[in-house]
Formats: sequence, C-alpha cells, structure tokens
Amino acid sequence: MQKYSHTYNVILDNMDLFNYKLRPISAIMYLQDAFARYTATKKMAAYDLFATNQYWIITEINMEFTDVLPYWSEEIKAEIWISELSKLKVYTDFKIYYKDKVFANGNILWFIIDKDSKRPAKTDVVAERFELCDELVLGQHTKFVLPEIKEKFNELTHKINLSDLDFNKHVNNKSYINLAEMTAPDEFKKTHTVKNLKVKFNRESFLNDVLTCTTYTTNTENLYVHKIEKDGISVCDISTLWEEKTDTSTIVDYPLKIKG
Repeated sequence: MQKYSHTYNVILDNMDLFNYKLRPISAIMYLQDAFARYTATKKMAAYDLFATNQYWIITEINMEFTDVLPYWSEEIKAEIWISELSKLKVYTDFKIYYKDKVFANGNILWFIIDKDSKRPAKTDVVAERFELCDELVLGQHTKFVLPEIKEKFNELTHKINLSDLDFNKHVNNKSYINLAEMTAPDEFKKTHTVKNLKVKFNRESFLNDVLTCTTYTTNTENLYVHKIEKDGISVCDISTLWEEKTDTSTIVDYPLKIKG
C-alpha cells in the first residue's frame, strides 16, 4: 500500500475570522496541493501532463469533518492515496490530521482530460505509475446525489476575476465553494460549522463569466443545497451540512507557539 503525506501550517488566508481556526472548506486546498505533490513524484503533475496535451480535473468531492479544527499557524498533515481506478476514473481517499487525530476525511474523483476533445483519457498510465491502496474511509464510492430541495433561501451573483482562476485558467474549485458559503448569514457561521461537504462539478467556467449561486433549504435541518449556474446552465452543485459549534475556545485560550 502506498500513501503520500505532506505537512502544512494553517495560513492566514485559510482561517475562520470568527475563531482563528481553519475554515473547513479551505482544507480542500491542502488536499489538492498534496495530490499535486504526489503526482509530481510520478511525473504526472499538471505541468507534466501539458506535454501530452492533458490536464487533471476534479468532478466530485465528499468530505466529512470529525474532530477539532486546528488554529492559525498550527501544523496539519494531509494524507492521500489512489483508492480506486476504473477505465477513466481516478478516486483518491484522504485523511487530514491535527495533533495525530483525524479531523477530516473523504474522497475525491479525478479525471485526466484531453485538451482538444475535452473528453476523459484512459487511466492506463496512472495504473502503471501508482500503487493502489484500497482503503475507503467513507465506505464504497457512490454517485453524487443532491438532497431534495424545499425552498429558496438566498441568492448571490459573482463575476469571475483573475483571483478565481487556477493553473489551467479555469475557475478554482475553492471559488465555487466560497460562493456557496457566502450565502450563509454571518451570525449563523459564528455559531455553526460545516460537518459534511459534497461537491459535483458539472462544467468549466472562465474569466468574466457571471455565476449565480442559489441556496435552498431541505427537509433536513441545517442541510442546504447550493446550485451554481452560468447563463441558466448548471456549473456546480454543492450540499453542506452544518452543526452547532461545540468547541468555543479561541486562539486567546491556546498557548500558540510561532515557529521562526
């Protein structure tokens, strides 16, 4: 079994300003970085795939938060591995640790896309270069299904700017999730945190596109559906399950030691 891990320190941009801890949705950025580093060790990073006119994309994320989140500047460890391969799909499972405890885990579905045809490429090279580890932290990988919506809760529009773009000049995954989170009231976010996050990316978006995020309630308390559209066409579907914060400590209560 082969797993890849890398340690990080929670940076200011990824901090929840209400309690100086890692924003749950920002944890995705560390996972993407860890995956990029892992693929680089196998000569399959984004810049390697450019030579073959290909690129990586994420199509689904399923993520749970299970323990206390780290404070700003604290050290975390992201652990990721290839857990399942099909003819076209590449699944990675992951765990993120803080003080030797898993505070987040889940899985991500990746594809390698041909730049010209925009169609998925076969995973033969992935199978050759990566060792499979069949540990599934959330059980069997299942197809993303949105919960049934109840009523409209909020709506926001956003015009894509340069800060939203990723290495491939497409809208960064984090920008979609940020937009969904922005539809939650600040007072609610002060007392609640994301427990489960599911994302389905349907289409690419680009500079100057205008996105509309409509958030709906469901029949489950604190479970919301966020539909992001461009010109009336679905770009990204997200569900977020929130729970009341039980850890009320702040950075003032913690003997923070900055590593020089």
